[in-house]
Amino acid sequence: MILGLDVSTSITGATVVDKGGEILFCEAWDTRNKKKFMNLWQKASFIEGKLRDLKINRKFTIERVYVEESLQTFKSGFSSAKTLSTLSKFNGIVSFICFKLFGNEPEFVGASSARKLCGIKIERGKKAKEVVLQYLLDNEPKFSVEYTKHGNPKPGSWDRSDSIIIARAGLKKWQSGN
Repeated sequence: MILGLDVSTSITGATVVDKGGEILFCEAWDTRNKKKFMNLWQKASFIEGKLRDLKINRKFTIERVYVEESLQTFKSGFSSAKTLSTLSKFNGIVSFICFKLFGNEPEFVGASSARKLCGIKIERGKKAKEVVLQYLLDNEPKFSVEYTKHGNPKPGSWDRSDSIIIARAGLKKWQSGN
């Protein structure tokens, strides 16, 4: 089985697929509650508990772990140096937890590479997250999204969809020997 993760300090998407690419598990793990998660370590502990649940209670035999590579460059209007540094740290912490739990070294996949491996093309001017979400809604019967009263996908939807793409891209990489 393949575990695909879209790691974030706010919401982490996690998907497990079998060797045929079928989704066995797909959730968003919310760590935005500032009263419950006061720091990065508490968030990491929570994620560790969720990952441990996959292994122990759900009995998933994770053979490969693929993690969305954290942002490496600034995007205008998006992330500061401090934010990028924190995300990178958290990505590393969660990756190490995966290494300890599942016994194999996580592999990192860039978001655009993952989309390309899954056959998703983003036209110029389109928002990648929206295209990926629509692609999954159109092509994946097991994937659904709840919407807010304003018609926007509820929090966690983007993270779940990204984790599916990371898991499936990881599966393709593994099958091709890359």
